[in-house]
Amino acid sequence: MKARHIKHLLLITIVAVAMAGCSSAPSRFYTLNSTATGDGTPAASYGVLVGPVSIPALVDRPQFTVQVATNRVALDEFNRWAAPLSDNIARVVTEDLVVLLGTPRVATAPLANFESAYRVTIDIQRFESMRSAAGRNEGVLVEAVWVVRKTTGGAARSGHSLANEPAQGTDFEALAAAHSRALAKVSSDIAAAIRLEADEKP
Repeated sequence: MKARHIKHLLLITIVAVAMAGCSSAPSRFYTLNSTATGDGTPAASYGVLVGPVSIPALVDRPQFTVQVATNRVALDEFNRWAAPLSDNIARVVTEDLVVLLGTPRVATAPLANFESAYRVTIDIQRFESMRSAAGRNEGVLVEAVWVVRKTTGGAARSGHSLANEPAQGTDFEALAAAHSRALAKVSSDIAAAIRLEADEKP
């Protein structure tokens, strides 16, 4: 009886260990946030429509894509974007432009009774999260080509933005925050182009 009892306890222990090994850590979900600050310039009196935003196929997925070596990336299954990354970027650029242009008349999609004077399209060419093989954050890089176009005709104004940001922390939240700051720099370039376009005489 004693031997049978020991075998029973051993079986329970093995099952418990196996179940613990099969369980996984809970996933964490992240968003981008507006970090732009106004510069005191007069508020814009026109509407701006943002989108579409295109992103590289490499990062067009829920998981964080982390650059761990020059020719190697890793997908982190437990650290994910809370929404499609292209939508996330469009929303943040929109929120940044609201601050930078000093107007709430910025949207990511056509709205009823919303007239836009300018449309911004963005092609994100690089959206890199750098992390060492040892798991240390090294920073982020965002490279974008964008076009500002008058809704009712006129020449388009295009630009190129390249933003590097260090990660101020050791976790994935720090990487998301660094991407938010990098996108604020891209948004600042776009806002400057919109103002230049608006200041030009027809």
